[in-house]
Amino acid sequence: MISLAHAQSAAAATPGITDFLPLIIIFILFWFMLIRPQMKRAKEQKKMLSELTKGDEVVTASGQIGKVVKMGEHYVSLEIADGVVTHVQKQAIQTLLPKGTIKGL
Repeated sequence: MISLAHAQSAAAATPGITDFLPLIIIFILFWFMLIRPQMKRAKEQKKMLSELTKGDEVVTASGQIGKVVKMGEHYVSLEIADGVVTHVQKQAIQTLLPKGTIKGL
């Protein structure tokens, strides 16, 4: 009643470069659209932080604007108003503003 099914033996297919081409293209696009620009931004941020000096006007990640009054290895003291000094981590500084920006606000 039950007939045995016989499977034909298929020739072994060897994977070629065309099988992996879509993955390679996706990786290249991912590299040029996401990874490379992020590395460039990180490099610029690191350079900006290393060149930061006393008297620079900056914006922190929280949006606080202030003038650098004291530099430490890991922390920076910012004067956010006359006589008001806050301490923030150096990594929290996002943007270096042109001189005189605070007076214009």
